[in-house]
Amino acid sequence: MARYGYTLPVFAVAAAKAALMHLQQKIDSQLSVEIDLLPGTAQIPVSQVANLLPQTALAITLSDPGDNLDLTRNTPIWALVKLSERQSQALILEAGEGLGKTATGVAAIYSYARRLFDANLLPLIPPEQTATVSIILPEGRQLAQRTSNEAFGILEGLALLGTSGISQPLSAADHLEEFRLELQQKVKVCSNLVFCIGSNGMQVAQRLGIPESAIVQTGNWIGALLVEAGIYQASSVLLLGYQGKLIKLAGGIFNTSSHLADAKLEIISAAVVAVGGDLQAVRAVLDAKTADAAYKKLKELGLSELVFGTLAEKISQKATAYVQKYANVDLKVGTILFDRTGEAIAQDSQAKELL
Repeated sequence: MARYGYTLPVFAVAAAKAALMHLQQKIDSQLSVEIDLLPGTAQIPVSQVANLLPQTALAITLSDPGDNLDLTRNTPIWALVKLSERQSQALILEAGEGLGKTATGVAAIYSYARRLFDANLLPLIPPEQTATVSIILPEGRQLAQRTSNEAFGILEGLALLGTSGISQPLSAADHLEEFRLELQQKVKVCSNLVFCIGSNGMQVAQRLGIPESAIVQTGNWIGALLVEAGIYQASSVLLLGYQGKLIKLAGGIFNTSSHLADAKLEIISAAVVAVGGDLQAVRAVLDAKTADAAYKKLKELGLSELVFGTLAEKISQKATAYVQKYANVDLKVGTILFDRTGEAIAQDSQAKELL
């Protein structure tokens, strides 16, 4: 049976609560702390806690997302808590090393996480004092390089986000079924759908002003959901995603999980050849470590617009043919590719009509 765990904000709050309680001599060095999850509660182990100065303590927890595939598994979360005379706020949250910040320097601690901090720490802070909490993720900056955080304005580390404290594992079949049901409901009220690959695609869609009623999340199951859209008589689908994921469709790969297939650089190289690029450009792409690095190299060579425009057209053509093959219907498909910064880098002629 799959084991559930907790989201990153829970462990950050647990570390902060442990440090604050240690300052108040309410916890010893090997106990756990109870966290109000809003709703429900959880008992979170504390790896270490110690005083650093008379009014400053540090506590450490380890992230445990359960059986979910999560890159933060066993990541240490440090909370440095300092008590001082009451300032304008009872609780001040700061981003330490490895916790991301927005472009304006604000700690990337979002609504649910802030509510957790308030619910669990404010009752413990004496009326005459302020608790300043600095969350430190020693591995955060390194782990953030494996995410799309920078594309959406989260710089220098990971964010404390989410809408729940429970990290509930779902099987692949469960996830796909959720996406299918969402599509079936949305196509009833909006026949022109927008498929968003991942949460980053969702944020780009929102920035483009696309109504939520048209947006369908796909995860890696783009092919299955394209067929579903055809079966349920959608008029069109606009594919919106990071180029490093979406270009797989140009190679006929309709489940974009890297665990199944990953031929991004080869697909880009084929497009370089198709537009008349030379062997030097092909080698530059194949020598790149990531699709993003390949894009940047082609941009330097003046080929990126032509290559990725060709890929966008190929994606739509392949997607249309895929739906025709498996659902026996004609579905209009357009494609918009964006880069790591969330900026559109290519779109095909169909996308211009569908926007």
